[in-house]
Amino acid sequence: METAEIAIAFAPDLHVFVGGAERADRPAVRVDGASTLGHVVESIGVPLTEVGELLVDGGPVGTPYIPRGGERVEVRGVVRPQALPGPARFLLDVHLGKLARQLRLLGVDTAYESTDIGDPALAARSAAEQRVMLSRDRGLLRRRELWAGAYVYSHRPEEQLRDVLSRFAPPLAPWTRCTACNGVLRTADKASVQGRLEAGTERSYDVFAECAACGQVYWRGAHHSRLTAIVDDAVREFGERAPARS
Repeated sequence: METAEIAIAFAPDLHVFVGGAERADRPAVRVDGASTLGHVVESIGVPLTEVGELLVDGGPVGTPYIPRGGERVEVRGVVRPQALPGPARFLLDVHLGKLARQLRLLGVDTAYESTDIGDPALAARSAAEQRVMLSRDRGLLRRRELWAGAYVYSHRPEEQLRDVLSRFAPPLAPWTRCTACNGVLRTADKASVQGRLEAGTERSYDVFAECAACGQVYWRGAHHSRLTAIVDDAVREFGERAPARS
């Protein structure tokens, strides 16, 4: 098959996905006249979940566009906050457990797989439950059956949290979800949870909440100040955009 070349430039925030040659100013990339622009971009290493506007010779095109030789292509990053076709609900893979707990702490609907169930199962769950798949696995993010997806750029949980909140602007309702299972928390009187408390906790605390789904009991224990700092920082920067549940 006859091939030609296009000049393609990636936005700086996409350079993490491409090699040194593709980071240069509009390097030449071979095209075959049959593959879509989306396929070309992915073949270079950029998941389409991270691609915003595509321009060919200055005009916008979609990922199905078939590039031709001599064209100049610009690949831009996702505009933040990113619009979604439904509520900002998430699914995280096995490597993002701490991020999952922090999102739940902020009241964000976050499903999490604590074991490796495999890319096909994760993609199927994303589609079935209409959840944004968050992962650092580029191969997973290339699966076509995903409802939506996003690459988690940092290894550090605190940076991961800011990245997700900045990108999707989910409504925040701190202290309303179970960090263990994602269930909804409800207030609980001391008498109803006494059988699940250690003696020291029962003597020291009087205010409790419990998960309506798994029964986990919560109180303002030794880690509360650290968790409060996470909540306060997130609300200060991104705003509390949902009323707290009782």
